[in-house]
Amino acid sequence: MKRIRFSAAYPERLRHPLHEAIAGDSPIRRAELLMWSPTADATTLLWFDGDRDATASALDALDSLVASSLVSDADGTYAFLRQDAYEFPAALLDTVAASRVIFLPPVVFRESGDVRFEAVGATAALSEFHDDLATLADLTIEWVHEFERRREPSRLTDRQRAALETAVSTGYYEVPREGTVADVAAALGCATSTAGELLRKAEAAVVERAVESA
Repeated sequence: MKRIRFSAAYPERLRHPLHEAIAGDSPIRRAELLMWSPTADATTLLWFDGDRDATASALDALDSLVASSLVSDADGTYAFLRQDAYEFPAALLDTVAASRVIFLPPVVFRESGDVRFEAVGATAALSEFHDDLATLADLTIEWVHEFERRREPSRLTDRQRAALETAVSTGYYEVPREGTVADVAAALGCATSTAGELLRKAEAAVVERAVESA
């Protein structure tokens, strides 16, 4: 089983109305489709990187909107929507419906006009889906990984995690820095070179996972 992140740039005629609004003059620059319902009333939960007014303005692009509830958070606005249709083009919906893969949230709509999403499936099914979707969009594969049934926040060994936790507690990551690698080594009971290597590998794992999820 493979997990693939795709980036798709659709022609304007195939863009979702909400995405068209974001790619236009809206102050919203990013919207994330977090959850969606398989029911006919197209219930969805989205997040927008703007305030309530900007989000409400972007939602005006939806002719199918029946009801909405907006909740602000520190970074943007959540929108719980109920629509009488998804408003995606039929060609795109047919391609998705015919695929033999699973799509993982979030689906990210960006101001650049592209949509970023992840799909999981057997290699042959993913290849077939790629070929079908490529007839509708300029499609890019950003990365491919083996599918993991359970994903950890980062690929850390117990020793690496202990090194990071110790570094935090000793002030190594404070600005300005208050602790040193030697302090971490002393707390762990290991050589300074060993502590430094543990920290470098742990930091690399955390950064790698952060980039994957960005």
